[in-house]
Parts: sequence; structure tokens; C-alpha cells
Amino acid sequence: MTEGPGPDVPEEAPGGDGAEGRPALRASIEAILLVVDEPVAEITLAQLLERPRGEVAATLRELAAEYTEQGRGFDLREVAGGWRFYTRDVCAPVVERFVTDGQQARLTQAALETLAVVAYRQPVSRARVSAVRGVNSDGVMRTLTLRGLIENAGQEPETGAHLYRTTGYFLERLGLRDLGELPELAPFLPDDLPEDIVEES
Repeated sequence: MTEGPGPDVPEEAPGGDGAEGRPALRASIEAILLVVDEPVAEITLAQLLERPRGEVAATLRELAAEYTEQGRGFDLREVAGGWRFYTRDVCAPVVERFVTDGQQARLTQAALETLAVVAYRQPVSRARVSAVRGVNSDGVMRTLTLRGLIENAGQEPETGAHLYRTTGYFLERLGLRDLGELPELAPFLPDDLPEDIVEES
């Protein structure tokens, strides 16, 4: 008689393929949660991944328990009707020190580009910033927020998306009295820039 897998062997390998060549459920959930900036509901995950809600809910709770048991630097929490990754409480001093020390570091090219888009388009959503840059800017937006250069400016009425604007600290760092002192953007734009972006500049 052939014995089944031992207790240490997961039923579904984290990185393995699911049905029809799709990623495993656990891997898919983790990948989605890594990029969301707001808690995502179980029903949303279930619909997106085309899996029963009960199965998705059970997997989320299993992952949360595993992260806690393994003492990971992050945990998975159910808040505000959805699920999202958070830094584990015991790691707060380390994260705070990293963020504080990072205030003195120079901004990367990606951060400078993102900050420029926010400065000239504000209030602007993350999606719009990413569209202008042609690359996902969520991570950079979080960095700029942590550094106090941009802040939440409410929500877009039509879509409910969070809007962002520059802060007083941004003006202070650039030595500006107000946004009216920002230089004209047109002279710095490339000639082959799409017309819709030029018109909004």
C-alpha cells in the first residue's frame, strides 16, 4: 500500500501549476495581494481566479496562519471587508528606522519621474500616473508617500480611485512658495510625445 504525502508536504505546491496550466491558487492569491493598495474582498478574488469563495477564504486563512507560525516579517490580515499584507507589528522599529534613514537618500529616476507627474497633474490617481509613465508606479507612489512628498487628496467621484497631490514638504524641498512657481513643462517635453499627454500638460 502506497502511503500518501506526509504532513509537511502541502497539497498544492506554492509555485506549482493549477488546472489548465494556471498558477496554483495559493501562488495566485499571494501575487495579487502583493500589488493591491487596498484590502481585496474574498468574493473578488474568487471571481478573478474562478474558484469557489469557500476555497479562497480557507486558503487565505491558511496562508495567514502559516505566515504567523513561520514568524514572517509580514502578516496577512482581514480588514475592512478584505485581505491585505501588512508589516508585522514586531518589525515596526526596523521599518521605521529604514523609512527615516531613507529620507536622506536621493530619489531614484523612477521616483523623480513619478513625482513630476503628480506635481503637474495633481490631483491624480495611481492608475493615471502609471499610464503616463508607461509602467506600474504603485511602489514608487508608496515610497513618495512615506517620504512625505505626496499625500492622499481624496477620491475621484467617477471611479472612487484615490487621488494624490504634492505636500508642503515637497514645496519646501524644491524651494517653492507655491505650485505656481513650478517651471513650464512644455519646453522639456520630447517632440514625439502623444498629443493627449501634451494637451493635459
